[in-house]
Amino acid sequence: MSGDSAVATAVFGGFMVLTVALGLLAVRGRGAGGGITEWSVGGRSLGTVMIWVLMAGEGYTSFSYLGAAGWGYNFGAPVLYVIAYLSCGYAIGYVVGPTLWSYAREHGLVSITDMVAHRYGRPWLGALVAVLATVCLLPYIQLQITGMGVVVSTISYGAISLDWAYFIAFAVTTAFVVVSGLRGSAWVSVLKDVLVIGTLAFLAVYVPVHYFDGYGPFLDRLVAEKPQWLTLSGHGGSGLGGTWFATTSFLNSLTVVIFPTTVAGYLGARSADALRRNAVLLPFYNVLLFVPMLLGLAALFVVPGLTGAGSNLALFKLVVDSLPAWLVGLVGVAAALSSIVPMAVFMLVIGTMWGRSVLGLVPALHGRPRRQRFAAQTVVVAAGTLALALTYAAPNTLVRLSLISYEGMAQLVPMILLGLVWRKLTLWGALSGLAVGGVLVCALVFNGHDPLWGVNAGALALGANLVVALAVSLLGPKPADDRPDAEVLAHDPPPADPAVSGRA
Repeated sequence: MSGDSAVATAVFGGFMVLTVALGLLAVRGRGAGGGITEWSVGGRSLGTVMIWVLMAGEGYTSFSYLGAAGWGYNFGAPVLYVIAYLSCGYAIGYVVGPTLWSYAREHGLVSITDMVAHRYGRPWLGALVAVLATVCLLPYIQLQITGMGVVVSTISYGAISLDWAYFIAFAVTTAFVVVSGLRGSAWVSVLKDVLVIGTLAFLAVYVPVHYFDGYGPFLDRLVAEKPQWLTLSGHGGSGLGGTWFATTSFLNSLTVVIFPTTVAGYLGARSADALRRNAVLLPFYNVLLFVPMLLGLAALFVVPGLTGAGSNLALFKLVVDSLPAWLVGLVGVAAALSSIVPMAVFMLVIGTMWGRSVLGLVPALHGRPRRQRFAAQTVVVAAGTLALALTYAAPNTLVRLSLISYEGMAQLVPMILLGLVWRKLTLWGALSGLAVGGVLVCALVFNGHDPLWGVNAGALALGANLVVALAVSLLGPKPADDRPDAEVLAHDPPPADPAVSGRA
């Protein structure tokens, strides 16, 4: 191992130890035997700051460091869809977040699958949604493992192989999320946000000055030599034109507010007002996304010729080639934590959904929060292990994995959002729409028809989903026992709400 490799790896290793320690400190004094509510949604006690760093941490993933720079390198302007959909999603979340929080608090629910089962009066429906959501979330966990593996291997100057780097990502994340749950993820998000903001602010200034003598010469050269990268549909005839941009931004902005990990953040809040303040503050974090996008464009001139998945290394090629080893290690830590925090929340959400909605149907676990917590923690380890195995056996590009996850999860939007605001949506209508949307999106994506006619395949599937759900609900059978808001689940008792109970 060279001197630079040893220094960068030592910096990285030290921060990984700190990450696990923070996760353990987060639950100190709260007891390891608490119920699933404390583990999965932090006891519904997180304030505005903690919710902000948690949800910003869940949204700013390894894609932000690697995929955004890679898309900027390969295509250019189409990558701005990320900023568009997140900004629109935060606006929608201003209304949806408090609505979901209130519904869950009133009925003692801790996950999106709880809400579905409760709304339609069918525990098995929660189990079905848990399975479908897991299929969509596992690729996202794989995405984070892959991203962190690339980061670790790169900042170690190749001393740590990708295979070992993938295992480190899995081990560190599993170690603290099993013990500390959502609260630990929020604490680690504070460390991650400090490092992300600091390192990206530095790189935003350093790279243009170091390689181009400033932003002016850099942008002048970009306009003169790479004009295709500055327009839709970007470079290379990608097909990602204005229609794709609009439909993808629309689809993802709806999907992000019902994504199980986003809902976990909602349900961890202390109050509905904390969520509204959070929705106002979160768009400021989006400014950071411009940095890796711009650095990906800068890499076109500094490290030309990157192809395929290698383009995801565009940002780190600039970092490793020009910075001292200790700073390379620090940037690597920020990028690694951008994988660990969302991966932890994804794993926690899968564990919660299965612990409550699938394994919770087992008589020995039904109505027993502590046993459900243990079952959920076991599922976390199993889900992480499966994602790790998929990473070794079926690696894929970062952006393609994330798009598949969002397009699949989008098919739950009518069942969840429409079902909560429109009581005439029946169980069979919601299921019929979900089935049609799911089959259509899989057929389009896996047969290479995404986008189709320039339109995001998930948006087309969601349109068909909605039409079928409405038609079946209005014209189809209406079972007498299809009761909205049926009390069918056993839950942890919801914490006392001073605004309701009258106690200060």
